[in-house]
Amino acid sequence: MSTNSFGARDTLRVGDESYEIFRLDAVEGSDRLPYSLKVLLENLLRKEDGQNVTADHIRALGNWDPNAQPSQEIQFTPSRVIMQDFTGVPCVVDLATMREAVREMGGDADKINPLAPAELVIDHSVVVDLFGSPDAFERNVEIEYERNYERYKFLRWGQTAFDEFKVVPPGTGIVHQANIEHLARVTMSRNGQAYPDTCVGTDSHTTMQNGLGILGWGVGGIEAEAAMLGQPISMLIPRVVGFKLTGQLQPGTTATDLVLTITEKLREHGVVGKFVEFYGEGVSSVPLANRATIGNMSPEFGSTAAMFPVDEESIRYMKLTGRSDEHVQLVESYAKANGFWHDPSKEAEYSEYLELDLAEVVPSIAGPKRPQDRIALSEAKSAWRHDVRNYVEDEIDEANEETFPASDAPAQHVNGERPHRPVEVTMADGTETAIDHGAVTIAAITSCTNTSNPSVMLGAALLAKKAVEKGLSSKPWVKTSMAPGSKVVTDYYERSGLTPYLDKLGFNLVGYGCTTCIGNSGPLPTEISKAVQDNDLAVTSVLSGNRNFEGRINPDVKMNYLASPPLVVAYALAGSMDVDITTEPLGVGKDGENVYLADIWPTSEEIQEVMDNSIASDMYEAAYSDVFAGDERWHELPTPTGNTYEWEADSTYVRKPPYFEGMGRTPEPVTDINGARVLAKLGDSVTTDHISPAAAIKPGTPAADYLKANGVERRDFNSYGSRRGNHEVMIRGTFANIRLRNQLAPGTEGGYTRDFSQPGGPVSFIYDAAQNYAEQGTPLVVLGGKEYGSGSSRDWAAKGTSLLGVRAVITQSYERIHRSNLIGMGVLPLQFPEGESADSLGLTGEETFSITGVTEFNEGRIPSTVKVTTETGVEFDADVRIDTPGEADYYRNGGILQFVLRQLIAK
Repeated sequence: MSTNSFGARDTLRVGDESYEIFRLDAVEGSDRLPYSLKVLLENLLRKEDGQNVTADHIRALGNWDPNAQPSQEIQFTPSRVIMQDFTGVPCVVDLATMREAVREMGGDADKINPLAPAELVIDHSVVVDLFGSPDAFERNVEIEYERNYERYKFLRWGQTAFDEFKVVPPGTGIVHQANIEHLARVTMSRNGQAYPDTCVGTDSHTTMQNGLGILGWGVGGIEAEAAMLGQPISMLIPRVVGFKLTGQLQPGTTATDLVLTITEKLREHGVVGKFVEFYGEGVSSVPLANRATIGNMSPEFGSTAAMFPVDEESIRYMKLTGRSDEHVQLVESYAKANGFWHDPSKEAEYSEYLELDLAEVVPSIAGPKRPQDRIALSEAKSAWRHDVRNYVEDEIDEANEETFPASDAPAQHVNGERPHRPVEVTMADGTETAIDHGAVTIAAITSCTNTSNPSVMLGAALLAKKAVEKGLSSKPWVKTSMAPGSKVVTDYYERSGLTPYLDKLGFNLVGYGCTTCIGNSGPLPTEISKAVQDNDLAVTSVLSGNRNFEGRINPDVKMNYLASPPLVVAYALAGSMDVDITTEPLGVGKDGENVYLADIWPTSEEIQEVMDNSIASDMYEAAYSDVFAGDERWHELPTPTGNTYEWEADSTYVRKPPYFEGMGRTPEPVTDINGARVLAKLGDSVTTDHISPAAAIKPGTPAADYLKANGVERRDFNSYGSRRGNHEVMIRGTFANIRLRNQLAPGTEGGYTRDFSQPGGPVSFIYDAAQNYAEQGTPLVVLGGKEYGSGSSRDWAAKGTSLLGVRAVITQSYERIHRSNLIGMGVLPLQFPEGESADSLGLTGEETFSITGVTEFNEGRIPSTVKVTTETGVEFDADVRIDTPGEADYYRNGGILQFVLRQLIAK
């Protein structure tokens, strides 16, 4: 019950129902706040208890100074939690382990239960093993169940053992799209109250829901677990960037082009740790699907959230997606009654301002390794020719057009200012062809950014139709796939009669889930893979996802480009990035004439006509009518019973983690860090993909050796993501990304370091070195550059770091989620002094480090800096990036889960 210091409690009647609400206008200054801060204000009014949330907190938000730097801590309590299976399985593993720990410490195991609704969507486990065939979907799902039997059985147990926990079975859709199409409430109705739907998720792209007017963002699994257990999220009132939209998109441009433009502008501006909020006359012309596409890319431009308000478009979308009339009426009535309804004539106050005329957006792609590196489509060929030189080892003498081979690979020659290494390939069906640098080996309409957007999905299908009618086909070396975000997409493909055209070009359905964008692209055809590896070809992928980081998409593919679904199809036809698809032909038609992109690009009117005739609310109602039930495969899984899980000793998927071993009811004092060695010295833009185990498990690595020793055949290794419930696998895969460059071991790529626990400091696997250091009792540190930990909200990037024995990470700057996750695992995040870096301070990583001043935490304070010294004489004051008292509590307890467990035991 709220203490209601401001007299904000009121009653809202909607139809025959009455709801308790907390009115924003009871707080002075609320009317000028951005939409996102209004949501936070309502949260504080409803959760005011005089302790965690006080009248001073509410007053501070009402008096928000848009120009001030964040300094006021508040406690935000999300309405619900959403998870995908890669990050959700460890959450359920941890909850199961907490139940045992509570029981062992004399408490009631049943008290470990989600207190807020928690929903898990199994969407990250399908791999594109089969493609380009009518049975690709069925076979991929069968293989998915075979690979993930243990995990799915465990989730079935969780579905029955925990209250307020539901699971969407495999083969249904991706978490973000299932969220906005069905799970999202927009306005919550619970325990007689109506209030804004807020949701944190274990996927960084939880922000897709921002397009529907729902505040929320991606958190690590450990934060999500705490939220499920009723713990508020400690945060500083953020700065809010107002992004004004004007005008309308020009014909021929898509939502993907818009979002890549916005990503570029916001990355350049700098929005890490801030809220972004869209306003202006252009907002009303942005369809909900486009809003969701923009919100979904929030992690790529770095903001915490990217908000759109609730308005007529939100209501239209809720009706389209089959929400009940009663609930839609509640959403509209509540938004209008409590100041959340969008009024274009009123402009909120913002901390910073940006503006974009939608008419200025041009067709674009992004790559070859970061989503913010936008390239105008007309410049894509020249940009590839420039960038490919970073991926080709041969030295090229442009003046003489000669080459000097740097390896035993066939020599290259220069033709038109680009490196060439043509390689003849005979495909499995006997087709003889050739590939070269720049060949598009993967063209994937993959889930996430775009597959909630009918305009681009139908645009791709219409382009496919026109291409087939012209007589074009995908190039034989291209691995094509289509993985929609929900079954509704294939429903409107079928209703519009467009499926056969996509199938004809090889874009058969391969699954409903995250595939290529998260590294589940599956292997390239054997003959293509061999040609690429034997000749060190810099081949490419083109995908309609939102992540194209190095080493993420496929181990054979060096250069990756983000594009809209229609452009994915176009590049499958062209077959190479060394084609200017805006001016050069995509191929030769059946009439012998060249076919250009302009010949097959669908008009806006054509797309709209198909949308009007093929999409209706009954599709959504059918797709989600029994969404938690699952198919026969799901029902045939055995369901263990009992309030605690019976761990299987021989399981290589699900194992009891060691987080609570030896834990007492009160925490031990934190200590300074002395005699520490550097496990890794890393550069700028190291992502959580570089740190966290991801993609396939490579033979010959510590993780592969562990599985082999436990009787797992190579064909059954599966991916790191699928084995996140086994800490033994995950520790061995931490810092093992094939593109990781540890400057401590120059000349290597992958999970290597120098092991100074051994004479001479030989190069070894990071895992092996960490084990040797642990045996000697040597603490570890990691050195990093700018934007450390950007990318997905991978909790294992922090869990693995902690379990390897890393006590502190020292970088130039952090992305929000990873810094928070490090604290949640008891790792101290530090920053070099402003303007300094490891290199500027002369640090090589071979030093021994001491970090003093950490013990100040034991006195209930957060030190602003700690002293870092080395035996070589380097000394500096590192900034402590524990920003709030709540984070300090987590650190003192050794992590957020230990803190929550002790709190529950104390009660």
